[in-house]
Amino acid sequence: MPSNLLRTGVLLALLTAIFVGMGWLVGGAGGMVIAFIMALGINLFSLWNSDRIVLRMFGAQEVGPREAPELHDLVSRLAKRAELPMPRVYVMHNAQPNAFATGRSPSRSAVAVSTGLIETLGREELAGVIAHELAHIRNRDTLTMTVAATIAGAISMVANFLQFSALFGDRRDNGPIGWIGVLVAIIVAPLAAMLVQMAISRAREYEADRVGAAIAGNPLWLANALRRIQGYVARIPNEDAERVPAAAHLFIINPLTGQGMDNLFSTHPNTENRIAALERLAREWQANRVGVSPLALDEGAPRGPWSSGQGPRGPWG
Repeated sequence: MPSNLLRTGVLLALLTAIFVGMGWLVGGAGGMVIAFIMALGINLFSLWNSDRIVLRMFGAQEVGPREAPELHDLVSRLAKRAELPMPRVYVMHNAQPNAFATGRSPSRSAVAVSTGLIETLGREELAGVIAHELAHIRNRDTLTMTVAATIAGAISMVANFLQFSALFGDRRDNGPIGWIGVLVAIIVAPLAAMLVQMAISRAREYEADRVGAAIAGNPLWLANALRRIQGYVARIPNEDAERVPAAAHLFIINPLTGQGMDNLFSTHPNTENRIAALERLAREWQANRVGVSPLALDEGAPRGPWSSGQGPRGPWG
């Protein structure tokens, strides 16, 4: 917990410095002061409201046991195995199979899955994905990742505004280093914010894969899910994510391209590398006879529309 608070503090400081630097480049000392005040306001607001902002960005709708009995039950049983409070469950009406978790603490957390994910994955694979998102909550990654999405989104928004102003605005006063400063703010600041996001998200995905495998009880469930999701994400665009690319790191797989490389500019580790790590973990568990029991998916689950034979046939029916 203390290390995560420290990481969140460092992240806020770095993104605030980028934001304030943009203000100085464009408006000198006055612009720096205005940017600092704006950054403080964004930081405070995002710490308390970033989860709601992100859920609204992607049109996520909360569902309960009546609307989605099997999904709700699966999240509930996995949360118990993870020793977490029951998170709120949201569904995004999006054909791209993907998911993310958000919330400033485990007691105020939420898990959001797309309709494409529900329709594409089998029950074991979906359990692997949800367990991964619960691992982010358990590791308290969600605060850092969601705050990063909010502030980096604000930096990108200001950069877009500056780009528009550079084309059509007043050209008489453009900060202490003139148009060079504006160009630096437009190009370098969003890039720097993106690099900060990369630094906080890639290592966390590997750790969430490992902890999520322990929560679900079988590393291959998530490995199979990642392989299947990767194939669909590459073909199905996510228009909501395209509008807010600063939030791409929240998702289990990059929603913008569905493709990643382990390099400086990737929001996610390479999917094949993640799958290989999970398969290696499964072999280690088997060789060492690690006593982690898989979640009993067929015991005590409510009979919803996917298993009752009523309504459209879903992935579990």
